[in-house]
Amino acid sequence: MRFAMASSVNIKNGLLTTKNSLHIKIPYPTFKQRPTEIKCSRALTTGQHNEQFCIDIVRKRDYEGFLCSLLFPEAVRRSALALRAFNVELAQIKDSVSQKTIGLMRMQFWKSAVEDIYRDDHPAQPVSAELWRAVRKHTLTRRWMLRIISEREKDLEDKAYRNLQELEDYGENTQSSLLYLLLETLGVKNVHADHAASHIGKAQGILTCLRATPYNSSRRKVYLPMDICMLVGKSVITLSSLSFNENVPHAAMPAFLQTVVLEDYLQRVRKADFDVFHPSLQKRNPVLPLQLYLRSWTKIY
Repeated sequence: MRFAMASSVNIKNGLLTTKNSLHIKIPYPTFKQRPTEIKCSRALTTGQHNEQFCIDIVRKRDYEGFLCSLLFPEAVRRSALALRAFNVELAQIKDSVSQKTIGLMRMQFWKSAVEDIYRDDHPAQPVSAELWRAVRKHTLTRRWMLRIISEREKDLEDKAYRNLQELEDYGENTQSSLLYLLLETLGVKNVHADHAASHIGKAQGILTCLRATPYNSSRRKVYLPMDICMLVGKSVITLSSLSFNENVPHAAMPAFLQTVVLEDYLQRVRKADFDVFHPSLQKRNPVLPLQLYLRSWTKIY
């Protein structure tokens, strides 16, 4: 464009101004974000927040489970952390409520959340949202999730186990169910792996109860069954027998890294002459991460 009568030209704030007061607006290019791009951007941000929420809660409330999850294949690590966060959320209900009714309400929330997940209704709660993603990715079995909730709900009764069998059932319905779900994230469908998961879950349930004895005693509560004298021996036998199970596929190994934690505690409790109140048992093992890493390379449990 030519301007014959303009002797000088200035551009300020998007206006082209000539000496003879001729003003021409110069439009700057603008870029509009498409609605789909906005939606994807928000979804990405929300997804990252949900993932970090699960990482934080597992690291804080289930440090050993957090370490084990880090050794899962990268493709399934996020789903493993989501499942452990789900388990943590349920486990802490009992100690975080003052009335059983409130605990039951929270359990009902999780039952409804699981049902919504399997209706493909995307939830807003961070852990539920991550579970929804894991279910979509790995076709996880709803029965195992609901069984964990139901068993945790029964545990709100706040009663001691009548015998070791009841404690084993609790471990099967909670810890073993979690292991079944972790195996599904790894794509492992194997009867021998399921059998191992059942035994390991029971052993973990027993040792978790034993490890919690000092904390429960400080609250004037006792949950150990009367025949607890059988506990340590039976746990050792269970873990030892599993060590020679060659029929379990190597792909299941990450799900069973928890056995390293169980063996570590058994060794330390022996050194403490089976005194579960010994101060050494209240401290974290500083070399546990290394032990887990080395075990993950051996492909045995």
